Amino acid sequence: MQTVWPDPAGEDAEPFEEVDPTGRYGRYGDLLGTGATKKVYRGFDQEEGIEVAWNQVRLRSFSEDSHMLERLFSEVRLLRSLRHENIISLYGVWTNSEAGTLNFITEVCTSGNLREYRKKHRHVSLKALKKWSRQILAGLNYLHNHEPCVIHRDLNCSNVFVNGNSGKLKIGDLGLAAIVGRSHAAHSILGTPEFMAPELYEEDYTELVDIYSFGMCVLEMVTLEIPYSECDSVVKIYRKVTNGVRPAALSKVRNPEVRAFIERCLGAPRARPSAAELLRDPFFADIDPPASSHLPAPQPQPSRAPANVDGGQVGQTVIERSTSVLAAGISGVRLMERA
Repeated sequence: MQTVWPDPAGEDAEPFEEVDPTGRYGRYGDLLGTGATKKVYRGFDQEEGIEVAWNQVRLRSFSEDSHMLERLFSEVRLLRSLRHENIISLYGVWTNSEAGTLNFITEVCTSGNLREYRKKHRHVSLKALKKWSRQILAGLNYLHNHEPCVIHRDLNCSNVFVNGNSGKLKIGDLGLAAIVGRSHAAHSILGTPEFMAPELYEEDYTELVDIYSFGMCVLEMVTLEIPYSECDSVVKIYRKVTNGVRPAALSKVRNPEVRAFIERCLGAPRARPSAAELLRDPFFADIDPPASSHLPAPQPQPSRAPANVDGGQVGQTVIERSTSVLAAGISGVRLMERA
């Protein structure tokens, strides 16, 4: 790769902390974010002249957790197969055996995640919220119609990223995604409690759990309140969700059109619409269709397995527990400390 090298003695030069094996990508020292398993640094693509996200995982931290390691590598393999304007793109991946790290380069969204972006910009029109919602649905529709089908399983506003100058939204953090066969059925308990569909706890569900989570995302976007923020434990959330009790935030949605749309997303699995069906919902009739794509045509659906206010902030935790643990009162699982 040919590069134009600046004077290394230049006072304004910003040095890389490290460079990838090809010499194309460089990593700066400043963090863009930190997750449960990885750190995300600001990076730079010297060939294209654009900023990127340098994701880094310390493999030694999981040397005794083969399940977590497999999950990390699964996310990378999955990202490599996905190409959609509303899904975070993967550019490159490699391991550094000397440093004991897994590194992968993804596109960077300049404005961070949707939760923080919405809290920063409190005065947003319903039209803008609908445009954001439609983009999330477009990404879900792509995942659910991917061959094989991909269920995100951890969709929430902290896993949707924003380019604020263009209004473009992208779904990321696919580390808990499930790739399922023609039955579209999955059987493990994963997710963020406030956004988990009731059938997820029963370990028998389809991609429609993502639609439930999407409905909760819309609720958060509208109210600036994380669903079930009135609960102070995972156990209380679990009881409300499995008993069909809606989050208190829903009562704060005064617009009947918006509330009906959210309720449709939160319906029972057999009544819950697909992403393709929601994209054709009258809810989006008053906004312009996206310029780069067409709404999906109606398709036969596969058989489903049975099944503005002041914003509060609640911590989130990802849980993975067996049914026996849930039956015992979800012992050992708790919400993270709330802000």
